[in-house]
Amino acid sequence: MQIGLVGLQFSGKTTLFNTLSKESSHASQTQKEEAAIEVIKVPDERLDKLTKIFNPKKQVNATIEVYDLPGLKMSDDNKVKITTSFLNGVRNNDALFYVIRAFNDESVSHPMISVDPLRDINFLETEFLLSDLAFLETRLEKLKKDLLKSKDEKLKRELSLIEKCLTHAEKELPLRSLNLDENELKLLTGFQLLTLKQLGIAINFDENSIDKVDSDIEQLKQSTTNLNAPIIPFFAKIELELSKLEEDDRATFMQDYGIKESALSKILRTSYELLGLHSFFTVGEDECRAWTIKKNYTAQQAAGVIHTDFFNRFIRAEVVHYEDFIQHGSFNKCKEAGAWRLEGKEYIVKDGDILNIRHS
Repeated sequence: MQIGLVGLQFSGKTTLFNTLSKESSHASQTQKEEAAIEVIKVPDERLDKLTKIFNPKKQVNATIEVYDLPGLKMSDDNKVKITTSFLNGVRNNDALFYVIRAFNDESVSHPMISVDPLRDINFLETEFLLSDLAFLETRLEKLKKDLLKSKDEKLKRELSLIEKCLTHAEKELPLRSLNLDENELKLLTGFQLLTLKQLGIAINFDENSIDKVDSDIEQLKQSTTNLNAPIIPFFAKIELELSKLEEDDRATFMQDYGIKESALSKILRTSYELLGLHSFFTVGEDECRAWTIKKNYTAQQAAGVIHTDFFNRFIRAEVVHYEDFIQHGSFNKCKEAGAWRLEGKEYIVKDGDILNIRHS
């Protein structure tokens, strides 16, 4: 799973990236011309607690790849230029986060002169929508030509779907807000349409704006309902300092600034929600591990994430939910309380389930 950070130059995007990757130093956005990628551990207090209980040789957190695309800046004609290579970099991601500047700093000028979060959001969305429109129009013409030579039913279905998408995009609406079924989404997957990707919006405030963050976010939400994207606030400079602190000092630091949840937690949690993901656990003396799966995965599908042979040779899954395990304290006590059970291959794995796969 890969999340792309997209934003204008001097939005705080790279500071956010370095906060997420917990780097103590970061490159200036004026110097950063190439994208950077970091594999980030997904923090999970449940896994931490299971590790303390089982004391395994290692703990393995779930991971997510975060891709920091170069900040968009002004070209010689005083316009923000979107290049083909930039768009190709955006396409490689499963979901996107627009990183938007909401702070004033006279020492760091905004590429569009003034600070206007709604304008910046609309700029990015419009550019991506125009890219999708161009692709859809080209694809439609090709399909029409192909259908003059062939009456293939698959081509007819694709033509109908492309027309449906084009009609929606021409209304200046992102494709993620279009009601598409699983088969339609599967057919579109290879095209990597930009506004079909799930989107989150991260607004970068400074420490002097904490008191008005809630009202500003609410106004933005009301103005961007058509984008079908959650909006979350963060404080890039504060968060970078927070990422450098020891665990014991973080809670005090966050309390002092009135921060209830770190940017890392908010963005990773939102990313999971956008992509319809959650976690289950495997535990033992060798390792305690969190596994990322799609919601509504069956026990057999979850077993296949662990190992292909577990899918093919699946017999049963021993299942205890994390909350039940913590409440009762051991697998034996969970059995006595009826919280431990055997489930078949069609069982839908829940977030926080602890699984032990029986296989042949």
